[in-house]
Amino acid sequence: MRVIGLMSGTSYDAIDAAAADLRLDGDQLVLTPLGLLSQPYSDELRAAVAQSLPPASTTVEQVCRLDTGIGQAFAEVARQAVEQLCGGSADLIVSHGQTVFHWVDGGSVRGTLQLGQPAWIAEATGVSVVSDLRARDVAAGGQGAPLVSIMDVLWLRGRTGVPVALNLGGIANITVVHGEPVAFDTGPANALIDAVVTELTGRPFDADGVMAARGQVHVPLLERLLADPYYGRPAPKSTGKELFNLSYLAHAMEGLPEIPADDLVATVTMLTARTVGDAVRRYGGTEVIASGGGIRNPVLMKLLESELGVPLRTTDELGLPSAAKEAYAFAVLGFLTMHGLGGTVPSCTGARHSSVLGSITPGVSGLPVVTDDVQPPVRLLVQ
Repeated sequence: MRVIGLMSGTSYDAIDAAAADLRLDGDQLVLTPLGLLSQPYSDELRAAVAQSLPPASTTVEQVCRLDTGIGQAFAEVARQAVEQLCGGSADLIVSHGQTVFHWVDGGSVRGTLQLGQPAWIAEATGVSVVSDLRARDVAAGGQGAPLVSIMDVLWLRGRTGVPVALNLGGIANITVVHGEPVAFDTGPANALIDAVVTELTGRPFDADGVMAARGQVHVPLLERLLADPYYGRPAPKSTGKELFNLSYLAHAMEGLPEIPADDLVATVTMLTARTVGDAVRRYGGTEVIASGGGIRNPVLMKLLESELGVPLRTTDELGLPSAAKEAYAFAVLGFLTMHGLGGTVPSCTGARHSSVLGSITPGVSGLPVVTDDVQPPVRLLVQ
Protein backbone atom coordinates (compact mmCIF):
# COMPACT_ATOMS: atom_id res chain seq x y z
CA MET A 1 0.00 0.00 0.00
CA ARG A 2 1.35 3.41 -0.99
CA VAL A 3 0.77 5.73 1.99
CA ILE A 4 1.50 9.41 2.56
CA GLY A 5 1.96 10.70 6.12
CA LEU A 6 1.37 14.40 6.83
CA MET A 7 2.70 16.07 9.95
CA SER A 8 3.03 19.51 11.51
CA GLY A 9 4.52 19.51 14.97
CA THR A 10 4.38 21.81 17.96
CA SER A 11 6.76 24.23 16.26
CA TYR A 12 3.98 24.82 13.66
CA ASP A 13 6.47 26.05 11.08
CA ALA A 14 5.83 23.67 8.19
CA ILE A 15 3.90 20.67 6.93
CA ASP A 16 6.02 17.59 6.27
CA ALA A 17 4.90 14.88 3.86
CA ALA A 18 6.55 11.47 3.65
CA ALA A 19 5.52 8.71 1.24
CA ALA A 20 6.20 5.03 1.76
CA ASP A 21 5.35 1.64 0.39
CA LEU A 22 4.06 -0.39 3.34
CA ARG A 23 3.32 -4.08 3.39
CA LEU A 24 2.90 -6.86 5.90
CA ASP A 25 5.23 -9.83 5.51
CA GLY A 26 4.31 -12.40 8.14
CA ASP A 27 4.95 -10.78 11.52
CA GLN A 28 7.01 -8.01 9.93
CA LEU A 29 5.94 -4.60 8.64
CA VAL A 30 8.14 -3.56 5.72
CA LEU A 31 8.56 0.17 5.03
CA THR A 32 10.20 1.41 1.83
CA PRO A 33 10.68 5.20 1.87
CA LEU A 34 9.58 6.90 -1.35
CA GLY A 35 10.64 10.43 -0.50
CA LEU A 36 9.64 13.47 1.43
CA LEU A 37 8.81 17.13 0.97
CA SER A 38 8.13 20.03 3.28
CA GLN A 39 6.09 23.16 2.74
CA PRO A 40 6.32 26.10 5.18
CA TYR A 41 3.13 27.53 6.56
CA SER A 42 2.29 30.90 5.07
CA ASP A 43 3.18 33.81 7.34
CA GLU A 44 -0.51 34.55 7.77
CA LEU A 45 -1.43 31.00 8.78
CA ARG A 46 1.52 30.63 11.13
CA ALA A 47 0.60 33.91 12.80
CA ALA A 48 -3.02 32.77 13.13
CA VAL A 49 -1.92 29.52 14.80
CA ALA A 50 0.40 31.39 17.16
CA GLN A 51 -2.35 33.84 18.11
CA SER A 52 -4.72 31.00 18.99
CA LEU A 53 -2.41 29.05 21.30
CA PRO A 54 -2.39 29.31 25.10
CA PRO A 55 -2.06 31.53 26.98
CA ALA A 56 -3.86 33.54 24.28
CA SER A 57 -7.64 33.46 24.14
CA THR A 58 -9.58 32.63 21.00
CA THR A 59 -13.12 32.33 19.64
CA VAL A 60 -15.08 29.54 18.00
CA GLU A 61 -14.99 31.59 14.80
CA GLN A 62 -11.18 31.66 14.88
CA VAL A 63 -11.08 27.92 15.53
CA CYS A 64 -13.36 27.31 12.54
CA ARG A 65 -11.23 29.52 10.30
CA LEU A 66 -8.07 27.75 11.47
CA ASP A 67 -9.59 24.31 10.91
CA THR A 68 -10.34 25.30 7.33
CA GLY A 69 -7.06 27.12 6.68
CA ILE A 70 -4.93 24.31 8.07
CA GLY A 71 -7.01 21.72 6.21
CA GLN A 72 -6.51 23.57 2.93
CA ALA A 73 -2.77 23.92 3.56
CA PHE A 74 -2.48 20.19 4.30
CA ALA A 75 -4.54 19.46 1.18
CA GLU A 76 -2.11 21.37 -1.02
CA VAL A 77 0.90 19.54 0.43
CA ALA A 78 -0.93 16.23 0.02
CA ARG A 79 -1.67 17.03 -3.61
CA GLN A 80 2.02 17.77 -4.21
CA ALA A 81 3.06 14.57 -2.43
CA VAL A 82 0.75 12.43 -4.56
CA GLU A 83 2.20 13.91 -7.74
CA GLN A 84 5.85 14.27 -6.77
CA LEU A 85 6.41 11.30 -4.46
CA CYS A 86 3.88 8.73 -5.65
CA GLY A 87 3.79 9.23 -9.40
CA GLY A 88 0.23 10.54 -9.27
CA SER A 89 -1.33 7.64 -7.38
CA ALA A 90 -1.55 6.96 -3.62
CA ASP A 91 -3.70 4.48 -1.70
CA LEU A 92 -4.01 6.35 1.59
CA ILE A 93 -3.17 9.69 3.20
CA VAL A 94 -2.71 10.00 6.96
CA SER A 95 -2.96 13.48 8.44
CA HIS A 96 -1.87 14.35 11.94
CA GLY A 97 -3.17 17.90 11.57
CA GLN A 98 -1.99 20.69 13.84
CA THR A 99 -2.17 20.31 17.60
CA VAL A 100 -3.63 23.48 19.10
CA PHE A 101 -4.46 22.23 22.59
CA HIS A 102 -3.48 19.25 24.74
CA TRP A 103 -5.64 19.26 27.86
CA VAL A 104 -3.64 17.91 30.81
CA ASP A 105 -5.26 17.93 34.24
CA GLY A 106 -3.29 16.62 37.20
CA GLY A 107 -1.13 14.43 35.01
CA SER A 108 -4.10 12.93 33.15
CA VAL A 109 -5.03 13.93 29.62
CA ARG A 110 -8.71 14.88 29.34
CA GLY A 111 -8.71 15.79 25.68
CA THR A 112 -6.56 16.80 22.75
CA LEU A 113 -7.38 18.92 19.71
CA GLN A 114 -5.77 18.74 16.28
CA LEU A 115 -7.12 21.05 13.57
CA GLY A 116 -7.02 20.62 9.80
CA GLN A 117 -10.31 19.40 8.33
CA PRO A 118 -9.49 16.18 6.40
CA ALA A 119 -12.34 16.68 3.90
CA TRP A 120 -10.17 19.26 2.12
CA ILE A 121 -7.44 16.64 1.68
CA ALA A 122 -9.82 13.99 0.36
CA GLU A 123 -11.43 16.49 -2.00
CA ALA A 124 -8.10 17.77 -3.37
CA THR A 125 -6.59 14.32 -3.93
CA GLY A 126 -9.48 11.87 -4.24
CA VAL A 127 -7.64 9.67 -1.73
CA SER A 128 -9.04 8.31 1.54
CA VAL A 129 -7.72 10.07 4.65
CA VAL A 130 -7.12 8.83 8.19
CA SER A 131 -7.07 11.69 10.70
CA ASP A 132 -7.66 12.60 14.36
CA LEU A 133 -5.39 9.82 15.54
CA ARG A 134 -4.80 10.89 19.14
CA ALA A 135 -8.33 11.09 20.53
CA ARG A 136 -9.05 7.35 20.72
CA ASP A 137 -6.02 6.69 22.92
CA VAL A 138 -7.12 9.51 25.24
CA ALA A 139 -10.60 7.97 25.42
CA ALA A 140 -8.96 4.69 26.45
CA GLY A 141 -7.22 6.41 29.35
CA GLY A 142 -3.96 7.20 27.57
CA GLN A 143 -1.94 10.35 27.08
CA GLY A 144 -2.55 10.38 23.31
CA ALA A 145 1.21 10.78 23.05
CA PRO A 146 3.79 10.00 22.00
CA LEU A 147 2.04 8.04 19.25
CA VAL A 148 5.33 7.47 17.40
CA SER A 149 6.22 5.01 20.16
CA ILE A 150 4.73 2.01 18.32
CA MET A 151 7.01 2.64 15.35
CA ASP A 152 10.00 3.08 17.67
CA VAL A 153 9.25 -0.19 19.42
CA LEU A 154 8.74 -2.16 16.20
CA TRP A 155 11.82 -0.64 14.59
CA LEU A 156 14.36 -0.71 17.45
CA ARG A 157 13.30 -3.93 19.14
CA GLY A 158 16.17 -6.41 19.00
CA ARG A 159 19.01 -3.89 19.09
CA THR A 160 21.58 -4.60 21.78
CA GLY A 161 21.41 -2.77 25.09
CA VAL A 162 18.67 -0.26 25.81
CA PRO A 163 18.04 1.84 22.68
CA VAL A 164 16.18 5.12 23.14
CA ALA A 165 14.40 6.97 20.33
CA LEU A 166 14.44 10.74 20.79
CA ASN A 167 12.34 13.29 18.94
CA LEU A 168 13.36 16.94 19.21
CA GLY A 169 10.38 18.94 18.00
CA GLY A 170 8.74 21.75 19.95
CA ILE A 171 8.47 19.21 22.75
CA ALA A 172 11.01 16.42 23.30
CA ASN A 173 9.86 12.84 23.70
CA ILE A 174 11.62 9.52 24.13
CA THR A 175 10.76 5.86 23.69
CA VAL A 176 12.78 3.40 25.73
CA VAL A 177 12.80 0.04 23.96
CA HIS A 178 13.65 -2.54 26.60
CA GLY A 179 11.43 -5.07 28.35
CA GLU A 180 8.06 -3.36 28.66
CA PRO A 181 8.59 -0.20 26.57
CA VAL A 182 8.19 3.25 28.08
CA ALA A 183 7.55 6.52 26.24
CA PHE A 184 6.86 10.07 27.38
CA ASP A 185 7.46 13.77 26.79
CA THR A 186 10.62 14.77 28.61
CA GLY A 187 9.84 18.50 28.43
CA PRO A 188 10.60 21.30 25.97
CA ALA A 189 12.89 20.72 23.01
CA ASN A 190 12.65 23.77 20.75
CA ALA A 191 9.52 25.31 22.30
CA LEU A 192 11.21 27.70 24.70
CA ILE A 193 14.24 28.28 22.47
CA ASP A 194 12.08 29.31 19.53
CA ALA A 195 9.77 31.41 21.70
CA VAL A 196 12.67 33.39 23.18
CA VAL A 197 14.40 33.93 19.83
CA THR A 198 11.18 35.03 18.16
CA GLU A 199 10.32 37.42 20.99
CA LEU A 200 13.78 38.99 21.15
CA THR A 201 14.87 39.00 17.49
CA GLY A 202 11.81 38.37 15.33
CA ARG A 203 13.51 35.32 13.83
CA PRO A 204 11.70 31.97 14.15
CA PHE A 205 14.59 29.97 15.65
CA ASP A 206 18.24 30.04 16.69
CA ALA A 207 19.81 29.14 13.34
CA ASP A 208 22.87 26.92 13.85
CA GLY A 209 22.67 27.62 17.59
CA VAL A 210 24.52 30.92 17.13
CA MET A 211 22.88 32.72 20.06
CA ALA A 212 23.27 29.75 22.40
CA ALA A 213 26.95 29.44 21.43
CA ARG A 214 27.59 33.10 22.28
CA GLY A 215 25.75 32.98 25.59
CA GLN A 216 26.47 31.67 29.04
CA VAL A 217 24.04 29.50 31.00
CA HIS A 218 22.33 31.53 33.74
CA VAL A 219 22.55 29.01 36.57
CA PRO A 220 19.92 30.50 38.93
CA LEU A 221 17.33 30.55 36.13
CA LEU A 222 18.25 27.03 35.02
CA GLU A 223 17.81 25.77 38.57
CA ARG A 224 14.37 27.38 38.79
CA LEU A 225 13.32 25.82 35.49
CA LEU A 226 14.60 22.38 36.48
CA ALA A 227 12.54 22.54 39.67
CA ASP A 228 9.27 22.35 37.70
CA PRO A 229 7.16 19.46 39.07
CA TYR A 230 6.61 18.07 35.57
CA TYR A 231 10.08 16.54 35.45
CA GLY A 232 9.49 14.52 38.61
CA ARG A 233 6.20 12.98 37.47
CA PRO A 234 6.28 9.31 36.54
CA ALA A 235 5.78 8.11 32.99
CA PRO A 236 3.64 7.94 30.98
CA LYS A 237 3.16 11.69 30.77
CA SER A 238 2.77 14.33 28.10
CA THR A 239 2.95 18.09 27.88
CA GLY A 240 2.97 20.93 25.37
CA LYS A 241 3.11 24.66 24.82
CA GLU A 242 0.13 24.98 27.16
CA LEU A 243 2.83 24.76 29.87
CA PHE A 244 6.12 25.63 28.22
CA ASN A 245 5.61 29.09 26.76
CA LEU A 246 6.85 32.67 27.21
CA SER A 247 4.54 33.35 30.15
CA TYR A 248 5.94 30.30 31.90
CA LEU A 249 9.49 31.55 31.32
CA ALA A 250 8.66 35.10 32.42
CA HIS A 251 7.24 33.74 35.68
CA ALA A 252 10.46 31.79 36.29
CA MET A 253 12.52 34.96 35.72
CA GLU A 254 10.64 37.05 38.28
CA GLY A 255 13.01 38.70 40.76
CA LEU A 256 16.15 37.92 38.74
CA PRO A 257 18.31 40.67 37.27
CA GLU A 258 17.99 41.30 33.53
CA ILE A 259 19.44 38.41 31.55
CA PRO A 260 21.19 39.10 28.21
CA ALA A 261 19.44 37.62 25.19
CA ASP A 262 22.23 35.20 24.31
CA ASP A 263 22.43 33.98 27.91
CA LEU A 264 18.68 33.39 27.96
CA VAL A 265 18.87 31.30 24.77
CA ALA A 266 21.88 29.39 26.13
CA THR A 267 19.95 28.64 29.33
CA VAL A 268 16.81 27.25 27.70
CA THR A 269 18.98 25.25 25.27
CA MET A 270 20.75 23.70 28.25
CA LEU A 271 17.35 23.01 29.84
CA THR A 272 16.43 20.83 26.88
CA ALA A 273 19.73 18.94 26.96
CA ARG A 274 19.68 18.43 30.73
CA THR A 275 16.07 17.20 30.94
CA VAL A 276 16.55 14.80 28.02
CA GLY A 277 19.78 13.54 29.56
CA ASP A 278 18.14 13.03 32.96
CA ALA A 279 15.29 11.06 31.37
CA VAL A 280 17.59 8.80 29.36
CA ARG A 281 19.82 8.08 32.37
CA ARG A 282 16.80 7.28 34.52
CA TYR A 283 15.98 4.37 32.22
CA GLY A 284 19.54 3.20 31.57
CA GLY A 285 19.66 4.10 27.88
CA THR A 286 22.74 2.79 26.10
CA GLU A 287 22.25 4.64 22.78
CA VAL A 288 20.05 7.49 21.62
CA ILE A 289 18.68 7.69 18.08
CA ALA A 290 17.45 11.21 17.40
CA SER A 291 15.17 12.91 14.90
CA GLY A 292 13.25 16.17 14.60
CA GLY A 293 14.17 19.76 13.89
CA GLY A 294 16.37 20.05 16.99
CA ILE A 295 19.06 17.86 15.48
CA ARG A 296 19.89 20.75 13.13
CA ASN A 297 21.03 22.81 16.13
CA PRO A 298 24.71 21.86 16.57
CA VAL A 299 24.96 23.51 19.98
CA LEU A 300 22.00 21.54 21.31
CA MET A 301 23.42 18.30 19.88
CA LYS A 302 26.84 18.97 21.45
CA LEU A 303 25.21 19.63 24.82
CA LEU A 304 23.16 16.46 24.44
CA GLU A 305 26.26 14.38 23.72
CA SER A 306 27.84 15.74 26.89
CA GLU A 307 24.74 15.19 29.02
CA LEU A 308 23.95 11.71 27.70
CA GLY A 309 27.35 10.06 27.94
CA VAL A 310 26.19 7.37 25.47
CA PRO A 311 26.32 7.24 21.66
CA LEU A 312 24.04 9.81 20.00
CA ARG A 313 23.11 9.18 16.38
CA THR A 314 20.33 10.19 14.05
CA THR A 315 17.69 8.05 12.37
CA ASP A 316 19.37 8.85 9.03
CA GLU A 317 22.17 6.49 10.06
CA LEU A 318 19.60 3.69 10.35
CA GLY A 319 18.00 4.40 6.98
CA LEU A 320 15.08 6.63 7.93
CA PRO A 321 15.28 10.36 7.08
CA SER A 322 15.21 12.23 10.37
CA ALA A 323 13.47 15.23 8.84
CA ALA A 324 10.35 13.16 8.20
CA LYS A 325 10.46 10.43 10.82
CA GLU A 326 7.20 11.55 12.46
CA ALA A 327 5.48 11.81 9.08
CA TYR A 328 6.57 8.23 8.34
CA ALA A 329 5.31 7.19 11.78
CA PHE A 330 1.85 8.56 11.03
CA ALA A 331 1.87 6.78 7.67
CA VAL A 332 2.46 3.57 9.65
CA LEU A 333 -0.37 4.40 12.06
CA GLY A 334 -2.83 4.98 9.22
CA PHE A 335 -1.76 1.75 7.54
CA LEU A 336 -2.45 -0.13 10.78
CA THR A 337 -5.84 1.58 11.10
CA MET A 338 -6.92 0.53 7.60
CA HIS A 339 -6.03 -3.07 8.50
CA GLY A 340 -7.98 -2.91 11.76
CA LEU A 341 -4.83 -3.16 13.85
CA GLY A 342 -4.03 -1.31 17.06
CA GLY A 343 -1.71 1.66 16.75
CA THR A 344 -0.63 2.17 20.36
CA VAL A 345 1.57 0.49 22.95
CA PRO A 346 -0.38 0.75 26.25
CA SER A 347 2.76 0.83 28.40
CA CYS A 348 3.93 3.85 26.37
CA THR A 349 0.76 5.96 26.41
CA GLY A 350 -0.79 4.67 29.63
CA ALA A 351 -3.98 3.51 27.94
CA ARG A 352 -6.01 0.56 29.21
CA HIS A 353 -5.53 -1.24 25.91
CA SER A 354 -4.25 -0.77 22.40
CA SER A 355 -6.70 0.98 20.06
CA VAL A 356 -7.35 1.22 16.35
CA LEU A 357 -6.77 4.92 15.86
CA GLY A 358 -8.40 7.75 13.97
CA SER A 359 -11.36 8.62 11.81
CA ILE A 360 -11.60 7.82 8.10
CA THR A 361 -12.74 10.16 5.34
CA PRO A 362 -13.38 8.09 2.17
CA GLY A 363 -11.80 9.07 -1.12
CA VAL A 364 -13.55 9.40 -4.46
CA SER A 365 -13.46 5.63 -5.03
CA GLY A 366 -14.30 4.66 -1.46
CA LEU A 367 -11.89 2.98 0.93
CA PRO A 368 -8.80 1.08 -0.22
CA VAL A 369 -9.18 -2.70 -0.34
CA VAL A 370 -7.10 -4.50 2.26
CA THR A 371 -6.46 -8.10 3.24
CA ASP A 372 -8.78 -9.30 5.99
CA ASP A 373 -6.58 -11.99 7.57
CA VAL A 374 -3.69 -10.05 9.10
CA GLN A 375 -1.75 -10.29 12.33
CA PRO A 376 -0.25 -7.39 14.29
CA PRO A 377 3.41 -6.94 13.28
CA VAL A 378 6.11 -7.46 15.91
CA ARG A 379 8.93 -5.72 14.05
CA LEU A 380 9.51 -3.04 11.43
CA LEU A 381 12.00 -3.34 8.61
CA VAL A 382 13.10 -0.20 6.77
CA GLN A 383 14.50 -1.06 3.38
